[in-house]
Amino acid sequence: MHCSAEQWPVFSSGHDLKELSQIPVIAVVNGLAAAAGCQLIASCDIAIATTKSQFSTPGASVGLFCSTPGIAVSRNVPLKIASYMLFTGNNLSAEDAVRYGLISRVTEEKELDIEVEKVIQSILSKSRSVLALGKKFFYNQLDKNIVDAYNLGNDVMVTNLANKEAKEGIEAFFQKRLPTWSHD
Repeated sequence: MHCSAEQWPVFSSGHDLKELSQIPVIAVVNGLAAAAGCQLIASCDIAIATTKSQFSTPGASVGLFCSTPGIAVSRNVPLKIASYMLFTGNNLSAEDAVRYGLISRVTEEKELDIEVEKVIQSILSKSRSVLALGKKFFYNQLDKNIVDAYNLGNDVMVTNLANKEAKEGIEAFFQKRLPTWSHD
């Protein structure tokens, strides 16, 4: 799934976007992502932005603290950066946003479509069922302690190894060919 501000009349908040979709959700930013727009970026699995892009939670400036955007932002950037964004309303540059983990990649505006297409094609070359399994595991393990996370990881690995896609992937690797996924 690819979310772009240019495609939507309203750049929505995307409260549970990445949890609701079994496939990776990609945000593309070419400008300002403020308040709920910034929340949407923080709620996606992958975010790609141009060098001119900026990110902010400016609600306090107009008497409306960015409470729900702050939830998503604070789970993606260090506490001091989230506090800075929420309390000052100042913009974060794309370079700072990638450095602090709010976005995944920064590219020049003229290269944006090419970069997005590379990421999409890379994802599409993977097994859909394996990505769905991996995405569910990845987000489920985040709030667990290290022992429980590894136990869950072991269970997921056993499930994954029983998946026909794993067999195809391993066979393709040893046969030095690209795998042919069933996408079941």
